[in-house]
Amino acid sequence: MEHDPLAWLDERAAQRKAAGLRRRLRHRPPDERVVDLASNDYLGLARDPRVVDGAVRAAREWGAGSTGSRLVTGSTTLHAALEDELAAFCGAPAGLVFSTGYTANLGAVAALSGRDALIVSDELGHASLVDACRLSRARVQVAPHNDPATVDVLLATRHERRALVVTDSVSSADGDLAPLRELHAVCRARGAVLVVDEAHGLGVRGDGGRGLVAEVGLAGERDVVTTVTLSKALGAQGGAVLASRAVVDHLVDSARSFIFDTGLAPASAGAALAALRVLRAEPWRQRQVLDVAAALASAAGVPAPPSAVVSVILGEPEVAVAAARECLRMGVRVGCFRPPSVPAGTSRLRLTAHAGLSPSELSMAREVLSAVLAGARA
Repeated sequence: MEHDPLAWLDERAAQRKAAGLRRRLRHRPPDERVVDLASNDYLGLARDPRVVDGAVRAAREWGAGSTGSRLVTGSTTLHAALEDELAAFCGAPAGLVFSTGYTANLGAVAALSGRDALIVSDELGHASLVDACRLSRARVQVAPHNDPATVDVLLATRHERRALVVTDSVSSADGDLAPLRELHAVCRARGAVLVVDEAHGLGVRGDGGRGLVAEVGLAGERDVVTTVTLSKALGAQGGAVLASRAVVDHLVDSARSFIFDTGLAPASAGAALAALRVLRAEPWRQRQVLDVAAALASAAGVPAPPSAVVSVILGEPEVAVAAARECLRMGVRVGCFRPPSVPAGTSRLRLTAHAGLSPSELSMAREVLSAVLAGARA
């Protein structure tokens, strides 16, 4: 009998099933009638008519795709407008748009490090930052979550000339805030660059949603590089790096996930630009999302978060999956995070607040959460 080189897949699938870690795609219809506490559409802009119109206008003017990499035919005046307005909004000198936030992180971290550099990475960093560190060929040291003292020690004892410190501004699973001022002080003292992923900070933290980097007064600093996604608070798709002009020019020359990737589709660029203009004109959305988060946290019996992410730790994967399934049965969709997304023993419901929830939807969500969690914790 011939050896099946993929027989190990069945074994691995069985192991995941036994551990409660199998994942399934669930295809939602366009008119799904549930209260959404699972998506990252924090500001309720993904279906906003102005944002949708921005996508439609861009597609009609530029076509369905960007037609090539940004260095060939994939750069348009629309991309340039998005880069300029996004950088100005966040207080950065320049911006560079990528096809996703994931590729923005890959490009920035890898291009700013290399074999002769040290990267100090937060232990709870997003998978895109973890993968960027692995691809960078730099020496990587992992620091405990939000621990500037350990970061300082690791930077002080390095032998490499160059160093990066990488962190999320807002933890994607826990919703807590990084101590950016303290981390920057350590970086400044040790000659390192601070790279901050604002995926969950843009639109939620800072004056008018400008992000945590701007909130703590670090926007525009030469030794701070910010990455953002356009697929969460802005309700579109894509990513960007916001930094000095020297950093942006370097990325154009050397970031592989920029050079060799097809440019962001015009519809996504148009939607993101329209959403940014809505956010700038309607700062109440940023305030509203934090109020909703506090209300959801109260219903779930956990402290109010400083972000749109409400983390409800339930322990084992089976408990979290069952609770998420029951919430959906009762008309509320919630996120369910299990290893490897979170550490073992901390499987959880991940609730995301949305500024566009109506009073009746919020009331229903609170009732369902209270009932389901009472049973899950019994």
